[in-house]
Amino acid sequence: MSNGNGRPFGRHLLIVGLGTLIATVVISFIAETLVRQMAQIGLALFLLAFIVVINVVFDLIGTAATASREAPFHAKAAKKVFGAQHSVYLVRNRDKVANFTQDVIGDITGIIAGALGITVVFKVALLRPGVDAIVFNVLITAVIASLIVTGKAYGKRVAVERADGIVFAVGKILAGAERLRFWRTGYVNRNNREKSR
Repeated sequence: MSNGNGRPFGRHLLIVGLGTLIATVVISFIAETLVRQMAQIGLALFLLAFIVVINVVFDLIGTAATASREAPFHAKAAKKVFGAQHSVYLVRNRDKVANFTQDVIGDITGIIAGALGITVVFKVALLRPGVDAIVFNVLITAVIASLIVTGKAYGKRVAVERADGIVFAVGKILAGAERLRFWRTGYVNRNNREKSR
């Protein structure tokens, strides 16, 4: 079984699985270390909220890539509009984009948010022994879940209504990053190789 590019699908799954495992361990360690070293609870809660926002934003991007169409971006790419080629790449690989943004990033940030919630509870229990840790833990967990689910529900509606605009904005960001030599898409690299032949 293979994907659209002819590469073994099993290899893709292996890369996604190992990448997710490594990324989760590294990011969780960094996030929890930061929270444990923060003197103020407010900063820890801010980091937790930031992780939740990342979860919602990447879910929005994945939905937009799935709902968007290639045609408008082909027209822009023909006129060499900045970011259009990257937008085509995102839409053409919508399954991988959705998997990365919604499953990989989404699951990682969801797990980290839950872990940070527990860390915040632990920190509060140390600073304020009178607080019921069990009740506070349940409250924090419920708030995190509510924010993520509500944010994703709203984000999906926005993503469907403004799919092309969102994908184009992400395409511009990726094109800008490529100019800074931080990242390159296989689509653009392939085009460059074809032009040089």
